[in-house]
Amino acid sequence: MFLIVGLGNPEERYAKTYHNLGFLAAGDVAEALHTKFKKRECEASVAEAYVAGEKVIIARPLTYMNASGRAVKQLMKKYKLLPSELLVIYDDYDLPKGHVRVRPSGSAGTHNGMRSVIAETGITDFARIRIGIRPEGDAVSLIDYVLSDIRKEDYELFSSACKRAAQAAVSLAAGEKTDLVMTRYNG
Repeated sequence: MFLIVGLGNPEERYAKTYHNLGFLAAGDVAEALHTKFKKRECEASVAEAYVAGEKVIIARPLTYMNASGRAVKQLMKKYKLLPSELLVIYDDYDLPKGHVRVRPSGSAGTHNGMRSVIAETGITDFARIRIGIRPEGDAVSLIDYVLSDIRKEDYELFSSACKRAAQAAVSLAAGEKTDLVMTRYNG
């Protein structure tokens, strides 16, 4: 079994913000696996599929970003998952916009959603896919930026990044080695 969690905020007003790229990528995973988010469990909207004969749960926490870890912890407990069976997809201000970075483990960095996941689960050794959102040029207020709508001129760039992140997630769920997936999708 494998759990793919896309981080974001559940309200419609956040749907097209930088902070919801995890939700968008999770939607791309569901689309690639020909499934839909049909049920709610463990404070998350959930879709189910099978990859290489293994069940895959795709989740979007409904707890808001800063409490995402609650849903992840509940899902891991319900399905008796190991850290190696968890993958989290999220936006990352520390990466240039549009870049995708797959990692086998790590810290939360500046991301409050990941801080919540790590604090609630007590683990850091799980895979993650980060989608870069850092704008070029002048520094901006982080909170204002991540909650603002994706600029129209950048929409295709981020749409493509979410699709690449989804492809990487499906590859990991299929059992491909993390280093091979990193080589193919990082950058």
